[in-house]
Amino acid sequence: MIIYIDENLPPQLAEGLNKLQEPLNIRNRTDYQVKSIQSVFGKGVKDEVWIPKAGHEHSIAITRDYKIQTMRHQRKLCEENGLGIFFFTGIANGTYWQIVKTLIDKWVEINKNISEIKPPFSFRVPMRGSKFERLDKD
Repeated sequence: MIIYIDENLPPQLAEGLNKLQEPLNIRNRTDYQVKSIQSVFGKGVKDEVWIPKAGHEHSIAITRDYKIQTMRHQRKLCEENGLGIFFFTGIANGTYWQIVKTLIDKWVEINKNISEIKPPFSFRVPMRGSKFERLDKD
């Protein structure tokens, strides 16, 4: 499974997390690859382009772009294409290291959700606190 890091997050996170994920893959018998949306789909790619492609790959996305959830056609695109997505909120003005630390702090919970919940799904992940908010449940 591919976990895509959106281009609104530091692209170096994808490389670093991919390397850090390797021993977890061995221990947990998973095959999670972490890639940058920018490196795979190109800089500035429209959400309407990468979402269907990532969904058809049964991938997961991590982004700060909460408008994907609030814009009906983009939310529907995620649902129809089976994309699992984590929206990191409260880090809009975070420093580089705050963003990195937040993602690292949440990585275990992200892996847990990925292994337990079949996409499509969506979660809001706060910068502070540990509770993930499930958005696609009514």
